[in-house]
Amino acid sequence: MAAESWPTPTSAAEFAERIEAVHRRIRAAEREAGRPPGSVRLLPVSKTVPAERVRLAIAAGATLLGENKVQEARQKAAELAELPVEWAVIGHLQTNKAKYVAEFASEFQALDSVRVAAALDRRLQAAGRSLDVFVQVNTSAEPQKSGLAPEELGGFLAELPAFASLRVRGLMTLAVFSADAERVRRCFRLLRETRDRLRDDAPDGVSLDELSMGMSGDYELAIAEGATTVRVGQAIFGERPLPDSYYWPEG
Repeated sequence: MAAESWPTPTSAAEFAERIEAVHRRIRAAEREAGRPPGSVRLLPVSKTVPAERVRLAIAAGATLLGENKVQEARQKAAELAELPVEWAVIGHLQTNKAKYVAEFASEFQALDSVRVAAALDRRLQAAGRSLDVFVQVNTSAEPQKSGLAPEELGGFLAELPAFASLRVRGLMTLAVFSADAERVRRCFRLLRETRDRLRDDAPDGVSLDELSMGMSGDYELAIAEGATTVRVGQAIFGERPLPDSYYWPEG
């Protein structure tokens, strides 16, 4: 998608303005798509943002923040433990890091293997906790991206009721990194169509109500295609030191 300029907020007031600006665009996209107000949740993504600036976003009203890397999220959760905020881990997870997610996260949005599901469930059961999870689907078919192929999703969902501490809420995807809006839109459309195809036959206890898709440069397209959660980082926190292509390489 076309690049935008996102200066870095330096006060709680500036963060509040930035968050409200994103909410306004979400509401406009909801209206354009004929969807009811409030049908899309904003998940601010604070990856690479130092804890002292994250404090300002929390002071501005952020109550749930997304992080890609488990170690970074765990450190911030500890540093900001006294504040009223919860954490969603939205990046790929190795089984040896599942114990950390089980300690502090309220959501995990990148579930894509039975091994990770089992590791999370074991740790959560021991801690007496449960966890909202989204299953990641690779709708762009890019080999460098995590996630299940759409055709693998049905079989994977059938395995998830065995893990009682995981509350499956829906699906997540990353669209192709491209300035071509139609290529981006196709990724979002594929996730929605895959969900619609599998929804009626989903196992008991597995919900496919939620679709987490769309980021700072494309969340309005995602809303048009049915997103219920959009993950917005730079449009709130400001531009990262490296371009999106560093974190999210184009296929």
